[in-house]
Amino acid sequence: MVALSRLRQAWEPRVRSILRIVAGLLFVEHGTQKIFNFPPNPNPRTFHLFTLVPGLAGTMELVGGVLIVLGLFTRPVAFLLSGEMAFAYFMSHAPRGFFPIATGGNGGELAILYCFIFLYFVFVGAGVWSLDAMRSPSGRAAAPRSRR
Repeated sequence: MVALSRLRQAWEPRVRSILRIVAGLLFVEHGTQKIFNFPPNPNPRTFHLFTLVPGLAGTMELVGGVLIVLGLFTRPVAFLLSGEMAFAYFMSHAPRGFFPIATGGNGGELAILYCFIFLYFVFVGAGVWSLDAMRSPSGRAAAPRSRR
């Protein structure tokens, strides 16, 4: 039991970083699809910056996703992205039906999942493999110094 506890303590911050990086990369893909139509969308919308979708949403997903991947300003960015996903769910998915995954469901399961993953990062931070950790006073003290 002690070995399992040590394993959990050693890997918990690292796995948090891995979750952050993977979620951020997938979120960047949503942004690139809205802005650059890559990967190609079968029903693309023309990108206009001053529209809610794809303009603001695509920009938030691309820029916010990159910041999440880097682990830079993770807590405030995750708060904004969590709010964006809650807004997306209630404005786009919920009106189509109550159940996200069902025959004829509203298709909002990814919005819900992203919303709560980003909300998680608001409270726990970016993890050890992040620019936030490098910027913090404790992170700088733990970083190895080069010898001259």
